[in-house]
Amino acid sequence: MRFSRSSRPTVAVAPGERLLASAATPDGTVLAGTRDAFYLAVPGQEVRRTPWEEVEAARWDRDSDTFHLSEVGSWGQQRPSVEVHLEEPGRLLELVRERVTASVVLQRHVAVHGRRGLRVIARRAPSGERPVQWVYEYDEGIDPDDPEVRAAAEQALDAARLEVGLG
Repeated sequence: MRFSRSSRPTVAVAPGERLLASAATPDGTVLAGTRDAFYLAVPGQEVRRTPWEEVEAARWDRDSDTFHLSEVGSWGQQRPSVEVHLEEPGRLLELVRERVTASVVLQRHVAVHGRRGLRVIARRAPSGERPVQWVYEYDEGIDPDDPEVRAAAEQALDAARLEVGLG
């Protein structure tokens, strides 16, 4: 199903935001994006707003018409995610890629055990209204409670903050 500009799916967005792209699934779920956030509107549920700096990754599988988006999570907990059948993504995929990429200020991998280690990632809100968020992403098999890992993470974070002028 294709939507003309005037009939594209819509969703209510936060005050001061403007809908830039949207797409609908066959069941009526609307996925949308503004400069500041990704929106998911499932019929009968409250609209979910995820700021771009909290989107860890997104992908679309053309063969199965499946869109998947995962959020930044907390160590040891399942990441919040969305997976929907999306036949006509339109400009939404382009917007998601551009906004998620734009939110990354810095990303550095630090080896701790051989090639395995962690990434130090700095993310910023497109509006610049919130401070830069710093997160660690651990490779499989790396224990964040290991004192060697913690020391490497702290050292990498200090170096990254200096590199972007926040040290």
